Amino acid sequence: MPISGKRRALPEPHTTIDSGRGKLRFFLGDSVELLEALPAGTVSVIVTSPPYNLGIQYRTYQDSLPREHYLEWTDAWLAAARHALAEDGSLFLNVGAKPTDPWTAMDVAQTARRHLHLQNTIHWVKSIAIDRDAAGAAVGLDRDIAVGHYKPINSDRFLNDCHEFIFHFTAGGRTKLDRRAIGVRYQDESNIARWRSGGDNRRCRGNAWFIPYETIQSRDKDRPHPATFPPRVPEYCFKLHGLTRITLAMDPFLGLGSTAVAAAELGLDFIGVEMDEHYLNEAVERTRRALVAPRLRR
Repeated sequence: MPISGKRRALPEPHTTIDSGRGKLRFFLGDSVELLEALPAGTVSVIVTSPPYNLGIQYRTYQDSLPREHYLEWTDAWLAAARHALAEDGSLFLNVGAKPTDPWTAMDVAQTARRHLHLQNTIHWVKSIAIDRDAAGAAVGLDRDIAVGHYKPINSDRFLNDCHEFIFHFTAGGRTKLDRRAIGVRYQDESNIARWRSGGDNRRCRGNAWFIPYETIQSRDKDRPHPATFPPRVPEYCFKLHGLTRITLAMDPFLGLGSTAVAAAELGLDFIGVEMDEHYLNEAVERTRRALVAPRLRR
């Protein structure tokens, strides 16, 4: 039963796209109501990034609630997500913070603890500096490198913020993952014989994912939303959970639709929810463009 005790009817989608391999449904409305309206245990994977309550300027949502009210709302949507999530499902929750309010992500994770088990903590690295000698001779660097994009912090107290958390929650902490679906090659192939799992020269990527933003020319035109993630973030999450085990994927805070883009390119059935119609329309158009010119190689 839904957490409210009364099952709502699932509304008609704002837009439906049939990719030929999966159906993508886009809903305009409240994420909690949508999650509660879904039959219990029907969503295999949720990948999402809710408002961080850091005073970000969205078009519709007021991102500056008192902390107590924000965490009450967080508890409500997480309870609804637990209702919709399959027993062997995964919730990948991206949460950021800011130097003057560093506890936001931890407070959200602690709130989720009431409903779900924290199975993995993933660090989404947006920018990184690598010293030439630390990279190893096999890489062939001729200089130190700094790659990726970050927002500079003008401060004599705080470091530039180059990463965000992706918390991987499951019902019981026992959800099996396809770890090598996003695996990496061994830098030293002598490790292949050393490890039983190294036969195909792929190892688990681990819990630090370097995924930079694409370079854009105009923020207003190319990324008209104050808090987005690249489609590769949900792509990795979907693949890590295991594509063959996904019957329905979801993002209850869709924004500009990066999760929908990844789901469309991977051929998944998908539900996206967004309360701002402007953002939702942008998400629909991005998804349609991705199906015409996919980012992924098949």
